[in-house]
Amino acid sequence: MIRDTSNQDAVIATPKGHAVKRRLVFAVGAIALVAVAYAVLHSWRGSDHSVNISRLRIAEVGRGTLIRDAAVNGRIVAAISPTLYSASPATVTLKAAAGDTVKKGDILAVLESPDLTDALKREQSSYLQLEAEVARQQILARKQKLLARRDADTAEIDRLSALRTLERYNAVSNEGIIAKIEYQKAKDALNSAEIRAKHAGQAAELEGDNVALELKTKINELDRQRLSLANAQRRVDELTVRAPVDGFIGTLSVANRSVVPANAPLMTLVDLSRLEVELEVPETYVSDIGLGMNAEVNYGTGTAVAKLSALSPEVVKNQVLARVRFSNAQPAGLRQNQRVTARLLIDEKPNTLMIQRGPFVESEGGRFAYVVRDGIAIRTPIKMGATSVSAVEILGGLKQGDKVVISGTETFENAERVSINQ
Repeated sequence: MIRDTSNQDAVIATPKGHAVKRRLVFAVGAIALVAVAYAVLHSWRGSDHSVNISRLRIAEVGRGTLIRDAAVNGRIVAAISPTLYSASPATVTLKAAAGDTVKKGDILAVLESPDLTDALKREQSSYLQLEAEVARQQILARKQKLLARRDADTAEIDRLSALRTLERYNAVSNEGIIAKIEYQKAKDALNSAEIRAKHAGQAAELEGDNVALELKTKINELDRQRLSLANAQRRVDELTVRAPVDGFIGTLSVANRSVVPANAPLMTLVDLSRLEVELEVPETYVSDIGLGMNAEVNYGTGTAVAKLSALSPEVVKNQVLARVRFSNAQPAGLRQNQRVTARLLIDEKPNTLMIQRGPFVESEGGRFAYVVRDGIAIRTPIKMGATSVSAVEILGGLKQGDKVVISGTETFENAERVSINQ
């Protein structure tokens, strides 16, 4: 029975020089450990924190064209979406339903208002009455002119008769046939006839002016009544609600056969042939934007160029509503109330010292940045200028080629120096 292998073991002598090699290997390893420790200690020297580089984003300062812009949200809206209102208190009879496609001029609803209908009939009656009075005044004016002219003509005939009588007396006055007193009477009769003829002519002219003025007054009353009749007719015509544009009915605000007050909304009509974008612009950008400014609208499947066409003067919840219109053909496939994003192009600054934008812009008000030098992030005062969605302008504190930590500095706790580990 074999108990163990001790009889088979043989002692082998240590090779000459093996101990020296072993000590050399240990020495080299110790030197390497010391070097690594020295490097780590050197990198940590003067730093308050240590952060792994995988948790940071580092960008380089460079030069280029800085496009000042603002990223905003918005939605697609109809450029033309009129709301139709009731012209007066009435009963509504709807002739269309929500979602129906209509053409311009189609009847959408009929309003029943007995008061307006009766008012129109009264205005029509008053107009016909005044029209008859104007015709009667025209006849009366001609009659009065004829009477005044007859009196003037009669006075003229009397004047001529007196003139002829005086002429006959003049012809025989030297022969002593006519008494002097008769001659004087003839002269007086002529003077009287001339005065009557003159006054009759003037009275005829005044009578003509008077009847013309009375006729003009009646005509003005008729014209005024015509305007009242047209206004009453317009109000009755407005009881028939027609589509002002081509489109479809978006919403109905009333039920069929319901009674509505004056100026109550009835329905909203939407014209999808012309769409615009309604943007929600933060109040801080309002002073930098203006009408006609270019914008890029991203609607999901592409982008389109547009121009700012309207800007609301009202601030609601720190935002201002703005409208932009597509500069070229309207993109296909857009939908009402579709959410989009847009970029307002405020300004361009060529040959600008700038760096990629990151959270460091908002931290500490953008007055400091961490510049990376020899594996150490050093807190450096900077001065920023214009900002855009993707970049910021550097006015001081940095130079071209500097590497800056633009993201991940929230763990630095405002330390002056932070070690960055690979």
